Amino acid sequence: MKLFDVYPLFDIEIVRGNGCYTYDSHGTEYLDLYGGHAVISVGHSHPHYVQAIKEQAEKLVFYSNSVINSLQQRLADKLGKISGYDDYQLFLINSGAEANENALKLASFHTGRSRVISFSKAFHGRTSLAVEATDNPRIISPVNNNGNVTFLPLNDIDAASAELAKGDVCAVIIEGIQGVGGIKIPNDDFLQQLRSECDKYGTVLILDEIQSGYGRSGKFFAHQWAGIRPDIITVAKGIANGFPMGAVLISPKFAPTYGMLGTTFGGNHLACAAAIAVLDIFEQEKLVDNARQVGQHLLAELSQMPQIKEVRGRGLMIGIEMENPVKELRTRLLMEQHVFTGVSGTNVIRLLPPLVLTIEQADEFLRRFKNCLNN
Repeated sequence: MKLFDVYPLFDIEIVRGNGCYTYDSHGTEYLDLYGGHAVISVGHSHPHYVQAIKEQAEKLVFYSNSVINSLQQRLADKLGKISGYDDYQLFLINSGAEANENALKLASFHTGRSRVISFSKAFHGRTSLAVEATDNPRIISPVNNNGNVTFLPLNDIDAASAELAKGDVCAVIIEGIQGVGGIKIPNDDFLQQLRSECDKYGTVLILDEIQSGYGRSGKFFAHQWAGIRPDIITVAKGIANGFPMGAVLISPKFAPTYGMLGTTFGGNHLACAAAIAVLDIFEQEKLVDNARQVGQHLLAELSQMPQIKEVRGRGLMIGIEMENPVKELRTRLLMEQHVFTGVSGTNVIRLLPPLVLTIEQADEFLRRFKNCLNN
């Protein structure tokens, strides 16, 4: 059997990781400034994380959600405390797309409406309604294109207000910081006004924090820079440091009923053990503060480079926009300088490193990046 060939691959096999470094099958070391799409939050193979998974796997990997799993409540308690949402409810699933599917479904149940507002360049996943809310026609199949979603310009409150006033919008879904869209940040005042307009028209505000959450922006959630509280928050990526997991944080104004949402694998014992270990490390190593401090250093240094058109971001979620396409630059960074980075569109290098990145490692990246720009 052949693999279904949907990924363009670099000719590199990564077989091991440690902190902010990965190693290929030939033993070559790479500085990881991408974290596998923002997934690696506490570093590769952190000893506490590895031990927690090992101990749980030796006891029980999985049983169904038809019985009590106290690890789920432990995770909910820790996540509520560290995030500032201890009055919210937690629903555990397996991925970011699944988190957004359930959030949108819950909003529709709650309001009895079916239309969704999303924004230009948004990315919310590749399944059903999540992909319909993604602003990329190339990945939306005919069966997903059901006319449920209206796309609006980011940061245009007048356009959002006009659509909300029609009274048929169940949910507004917006990323805390757009990742795939090029590290575009919603203005704080826009988010504040959007919160107010959603309240005015009885519309559910969903913050997709799948890439921008879990400390990456220098606050636990990126929307917290604006001082708002959404009705629903979706998370995945860094929640379990590479173990497949997602979650929905749900306002207390939503009343659950049996059968409303469901999952087979979501919130399984091994996933919960991994996610609890991640939050242990967040607290012990103050990773949200570290993301803010190291991110500020990187942004300040990058903004001084004349070759860069614009640098954007918060914390360790950074976009470096160049005048020209960055495909060759990214390849040189990887093959010549042994640095993993990502891209957004054609002209943006995307940095999403593990949140344990040090100032010294950030400076090492800057040195290698300058080598590519100057040679």
